[in-house]
Amino acid sequence: VRDRRAHLFTIFGEPGVGKSRLAREFVDGLERASVLSGRCLPYGEGVTYWPLAEMVKAAAGISDDDPLEEAFAKLRECCEEETVADVLGLASGMLEALEGERSSQEIAWAAREIMVTLADVQPLVLVFEDIHWAEEPLLELIEHLADWVRAPLLVICLARPELLEQRPGWGGGRVRSTAIELEPLSEEESELLVEKLLAQLAGASGEPMKAPSREVLERAEGNPLFVEETIRMLLESGAGNGAPDRIPDTLQALIAARIDHLPAAGKRLLQRASVVGRVFWKGALEHLSPDVEDLDALLEDLQQREFVLREPRSSISGEPAYRFKHLLIREVAYTGLAKLARAQYHARFAEWLADRTGEELLEIRAYHLDQAVEFLTELEGAPPEELAQETGAALVKAAKRAMAREAYPTARRLGLRALELRPTLGARHVAARAAWRLQDWAAVEIEMEKVRDEAHAQEELVIEALALTALGEAMLKRHGDCTEAKTIVDRALELLAGKDDPVAHFDALTVRATASAWLGEMEDTVRYMERAYVIALDAGRKDLQTIAAQFLAQTHILRLELDEAELLLTRALELAGESGSVRARIWATLSYGWFLTLRGELDAAETLFEEVRASSIELGVEPAVAAALAKLGWIARLKGDLKRAEKLMRESVRITETRGDLGVLPDLQAALAETLADLGKVDEAERLALDARSNAGVRDTSAQVAAATALAAVRAAQGRGPEAEELLNSALALAREGEFKVFELEPLARMIDLRHTAGDNGDATVYETRLVELAPTPSSTARIA
Repeated sequence: VRDRRAHLFTIFGEPGVGKSRLAREFVDGLERASVLSGRCLPYGEGVTYWPLAEMVKAAAGISDDDPLEEAFAKLRECCEEETVADVLGLASGMLEALEGERSSQEIAWAAREIMVTLADVQPLVLVFEDIHWAEEPLLELIEHLADWVRAPLLVICLARPELLEQRPGWGGGRVRSTAIELEPLSEEESELLVEKLLAQLAGASGEPMKAPSREVLERAEGNPLFVEETIRMLLESGAGNGAPDRIPDTLQALIAARIDHLPAAGKRLLQRASVVGRVFWKGALEHLSPDVEDLDALLEDLQQREFVLREPRSSISGEPAYRFKHLLIREVAYTGLAKLARAQYHARFAEWLADRTGEELLEIRAYHLDQAVEFLTELEGAPPEELAQETGAALVKAAKRAMAREAYPTARRLGLRALELRPTLGARHVAARAAWRLQDWAAVEIEMEKVRDEAHAQEELVIEALALTALGEAMLKRHGDCTEAKTIVDRALELLAGKDDPVAHFDALTVRATASAWLGEMEDTVRYMERAYVIALDAGRKDLQTIAAQFLAQTHILRLELDEAELLLTRALELAGESGSVRARIWATLSYGWFLTLRGELDAAETLFEEVRASSIELGVEPAVAAALAKLGWIARLKGDLKRAEKLMRESVRITETRGDLGVLPDLQAALAETLADLGKVDEAERLALDARSNAGVRDTSAQVAAATALAAVRAAQGRGPEAEELLNSALALAREGEFKVFELEPLARMIDLRHTAGDNGDATVYETRLVELAPTPSSTARIA
């Protein structure tokens, strides 16, 4: 509060150890502070920002069944800017139904803006429950809030230890970040807990209870939930002497024993509630249980037995909400249901959800429909056709929302699942588009060809153009065929003429510019990329503006116009920070690191590349990981650490070969070949250099120059100076054909070394003069990847 800065506080602990209770006790004791909480769901796809949606809706007073216009009115009243409201509306699952699909890559920025607005009024506490189930974009958003909010904000995260398997560095490196782990209770603490529980339960029942046997405490192993469930089992089973015939071995078995002791009607109700989820509504139970009488009395009994708790707020207006006291209770109750019953209740709950909330909780409805389909397929061989169609349509819509939130792995899974159920163009396209964003080029080539053909047959021109753009980029990145890529994407641009789809236009123009850049066609490169930037600007898409700005900056870097590049890169990084787009930030940071390398600021560049490598590994963006490793390898070379350079470059080549990205592979192979030649590993260096030359596209200037330079290094190491000189001359001739002066730097440096080795210092001076004219710094740090 004093520093007006955000603080991240994470509570780790095993199930039942008391994470939620600790957080609840803390927030209940706060005065003059606002508290918003949201939970990550352990089931369903496409629920990336579910906790944020819960927080935003609570802050704005929105119910899940509010009419969309009313919900938006509340949201816009809560936000200072309409743009913030629009983006948060997308995150909450509302925007698509009103205004069509739009980008949500600015969700992190919008979340920051609304949290700052709320925290400026009163100190704010956000509680994110169960973030070990969170998808990567939500984890990035939480870190974004912790890094960027300048207001009194405390972000509390509850997680099981397995979060650290997914994110080993969670919260690390942040000054305002704290983490604790809740350990099991000691023997003395367990005994104290037992005393308090016995006193509490005796007061409620009016009957005294003896302390449980030592076996009970030993079996609990310090888990508070196990202790509490055991005491309740003793009370409910009538074992008042504290020594039941048998204590279940596990917490799950203990909960199951308690559930089995329930009256039949109460047990059935609890199991049906478990199908809904950790939180459920009375109206949903009424829909699932038309045969149950006196529902209120049964719910009251389940509350008294502390299986469920009444929620203070319901996300659906007029619907009392309840929560299982612990997720394990819900899981055990669900396990006790027969599979056919599960299928029936999942389908009926999805029906109730659609009736009460429309498209608002689409992702949750899609999950329940899909569960019904899976169980019926397992039991009966196939689901009813009508159910399969409804499920497929819901999955496609959920996949599109996931795409808009940059949750590409989720979108891919949803799209493929929809395709299994209903092989429609919509399902095929969203699955293939997710593969495109994940840069899975083998899948893109196979699947986008089918999308292209189906779209053409159905006269869906925009989808056909998007498929062509993806195929053009695959041709470029996987095969290095720049000319064919240009032809394919030019056809896409023809189809898009007059179409109002800024993302489709931007993607096509970017791929077209990339193909021209690889060919050294500077004028075309700049022209297409400037058009893309204008489209991004007109659309208000800061994430796309970031990509365009850093791309234009690269064109200046290629011409060694570093002052112009610096201005664009600075703006690109600003836009990336504001947009919250992880993809845009990664590529902008890579470009800025390249710029710093050329400036000779190797330590600063190395730091940036390490950051990119770490974040890309966490996100699973393998092309960015490979690029960062390659850049780090070149910096190691420039610092004289050839062994480290070899290690980093080998890993970069391995990743790229495994992915089959032949468009970028030859440059990486050539860099590794040069390093191996300098280390004296000449035979392997020769194989790699020849592979690089073979893999390089005929008109891919960068790859051709790199391969010729690498082979020259090998020939020089073999004592074949004239051949090395011929190769370097051919590399320099290729580099000078275009405007990309940067391609001259490495062959010039190699030629200088070669002339000095041959004792021809005069000739070396000619090349040194040219290098000094070109190089951004007077040292050999001008050599780049």
